[in-house]
Amino acid sequence: MTTELRNQARVHLWYEEHFGYPIEPYKSVEDAIGSWPTTASAIGIRGIPADLAVYAPFGLSDALGMVAKPNKRQIMREIYMRKISRWRRSWPKLVVLDWDTAMPMA
Repeated sequence: MTTELRNQARVHLWYEEHFGYPIEPYKSVEDAIGSWPTTASAIGIRGIPADLAVYAPFGLSDALGMVAKPNKRQIMREIYMRKISRWRRSWPKLVVLDWDTAMPMA
């Protein structure tokens, strides 16, 4: 399992160079999480083990069910396709939903 932390307050500074188009600065961590490219990855956990708070604007069912569904708020199709291609190599049982139809892809 990989844990990754990113400073969401600075993403707008490098996003255009990396992805090819600019974004507005995030207003909060929750705003940033709500823009993440898939519904399954849009989850944040804050706190200490005895007092955790989970923020999941799309719920947890996609993550727990190994379903990749695009969150089109900010990303483009190409970004989603690259991400799911990489994920499929790591998780062959991943159910991937099509960008256009939100139907499972073969």
